[in-house]
Amino acid sequence: MATSSKGLFLNQHKYVVNLFQDAKMLYTKPFVTLLDIKLTLDSSSEPLASYNHYQKIVGKLIYLTITRPDITFVVNLVSQYIHAPTIQHLSMVNCILQYLKGTIDRGTVMTCNGHTNIMGYFDSNWARNSLNRRSTTRYLMFVGGNLVSWKRKKNL
Repeated sequence: MATSSKGLFLNQHKYVVNLFQDAKMLYTKPFVTLLDIKLTLDSSSEPLASYNHYQKIVGKLIYLTITRPDITFVVNLVSQYIHAPTIQHLSMVNCILQYLKGTIDRGTVMTCNGHTNIMGYFDSNWARNSLNRRSTTRYLMFVGGNLVSWKRKKNL
């Protein structure tokens, strides 16, 4: 956390470095773009021999979304396979880590905008998931122009 005349900057630089160490990817090549939003995963590739490493890294990525809403979509995508991950899912987690390596200093800025207006945005896509034809609902909540809450949920 850092403060300036513009406001409060929240970032988890040290947490991300520790995440690279845990994943044994400290010296990985960075990516500057995240995965395609239209990408879908399936369970048809070879299953992982041990799920522990995958589950540990995905759990840490979920925690990281608190200050990094830019990775929320893809972390949600890989977390759906936490109980039966495949090599394709682990490869996607590695891509997320490489993106984090290239954007390690990003975070969330909380600014003083002189008001405390509450605004919310809601979006839903109907049956877009080609694997199970489920819709996805998401919302964003802002207080004083600052993002304070967001959620993405696959509807049953």
